Amino acid sequence: MPTPTPFASVKLPAALVDKARDAAQPMRRSVASQIEYWATLGRALEQTGLSTQDSQALIAREGGARYAVAEAAPALSPELDALHGHVLALAQSGALAERAKAAVAENRAKAQTRPRSRRAA
Repeated sequence: MPTPTPFASVKLPAALVDKARDAAQPMRRSVASQIEYWATLGRALEQTGLSTQDSQALIAREGGARYAVAEAAPALSPELDALHGHVLALAQSGALAERAKAAVAENRAKAQTRPRSRRAA
């Protein structure tokens, strides 16, 4: 019987994996680490209480530009503009990456100490 690992395989769209590969290379991350980083950021944004529309507006505003605001960005509320500016400042300073690394390390440590449940056959 193989030894269980704290990792699981999932199927992802090839386009997402390609985007993750492109984003991962300059940051010296693996594709899996880049997707985990994005998931950590997404979860953090979700926990701020943003509505789906607010989140979509922020995503559309980024529009694929690394840390620049698109010229034709949709109008956001002053609160979202402030949050967006804060996130950009954290990203540019490297603090956001450090916080995400700490969160990933903490989650990995929790996953290693948590007993795996077995499904009934």
